[in-house]
Amino acid sequence: MLDIRNYAIVTAAYWGFMLSDGALRMLVLLHFHALGYTPFQLALLFLIYEFMGIVTNAGGGWVANRFGLKLTLTLGLGMQVIALLALSALQPDWSAAASVTYVLLVQGISGVAKDLTKMSSKSAIKLVLPGGAHGALYKWVALLTGSKNAIKGLGFFLGAVLLSTLGFAGGLYAMAGFLAVILVAALIFVDVLMGKASQKAKLIDIFSKSRAINLLSAARVFLFGARDVWFVVGVPVYLYDQAGWTFNEVGAFMAFWVIGYGAVQAFAPKLTKSSPDGRSAEIRAAALWIGLLALTPLVMIFGMSFDAFASLSATHVLVVGLAVFGAVFAVNSAIHSYLILAYSERDGVTLNVGFYYAANAVGRLLGTLLSGAAYQWGGIEGCLMVAFGFLLIAAAFTFMLQALGDQRRA
Repeated sequence: MLDIRNYAIVTAAYWGFMLSDGALRMLVLLHFHALGYTPFQLALLFLIYEFMGIVTNAGGGWVANRFGLKLTLTLGLGMQVIALLALSALQPDWSAAASVTYVLLVQGISGVAKDLTKMSSKSAIKLVLPGGAHGALYKWVALLTGSKNAIKGLGFFLGAVLLSTLGFAGGLYAMAGFLAVILVAALIFVDVLMGKASQKAKLIDIFSKSRAINLLSAARVFLFGARDVWFVVGVPVYLYDQAGWTFNEVGAFMAFWVIGYGAVQAFAPKLTKSSPDGRSAEIRAAALWIGLLALTPLVMIFGMSFDAFASLSATHVLVVGLAVFGAVFAVNSAIHSYLILAYSERDGVTLNVGFYYAANAVGRLLGTLLSGAAYQWGGIEGCLMVAFGFLLIAAAFTFMLQALGDQRRA
């Protein structure tokens, strides 16, 4: 039976964090774009944020294995409060080099905070459910992940609104105060023993020895790289510069995209079949949905470059295409988030989840870097072309995972 109390506490903490995380990203992106930063410079602002996720997920999984999830969860929340307050100290009269360096360092703290919180929350789902409950595990993972993304989408809109109403520093103060309340609640209510393994893992154990988990993680790298290569810089800058949208309109679109993506994610178990072993049908579904996803950027590029849809402008093709991309991507992400838990034993779940989300952070790092570079090189079409290439690689790793599963069942 589901441990409702611990699930609710961890979910509430994760929701609060992701609301602040989405708002912070939009605040930084729109604020620095208004100051005249190029797309590539904007991408650089998020590089350490994404890089720290690689280290944090792997190391954080080991720490949680030895000391419990309460430590990593509350540490993540606390570091985000510090990052928000530190970023508010940024002064407009600083040089561009000083501003970028300072924001990079603060974003690094925020990156550590995000991935400590994320790894803790995702691992907790495996621990609050009874062993062998594959269908329930898929449902609750999809619900947590989908609701988190909907909350983060709301954060994008909140960030744009805070920038327009309270200004850069005022918005950061408001978010820090809100998150401090969440931190106090987590310190009081989260079970101190949650996630603490009976047998302590060695540091070397953070590197997965399972071929299935390695293949799944490799697919995750390119799945999320394909999203962030247009999501981080390309689309927001295109909508603001080329389509003439306002800050609030850009924030609202990004918010609705992520909210819709989260809603589909939560619904994903209804769209795919479950299997008694918790893996076979789910892996086949992953292979099917990654193939569908790879087609969407190709159709968008064709429509935007050759006016294939005469009644739609390039912006309309992009907006509609990204809505389709978001729905299909959501199903892919939900299946992946379930499979990493399905492949993990309870005692080592934090290590596997940490390793897997370190791979996720590698993909986000690649996507972030290439988002600015691809946009300056080829505009939004360049971003979509790189996304298509990444999805082909993700599909290859997914088909290898399916072949591995078929071989083991033969």
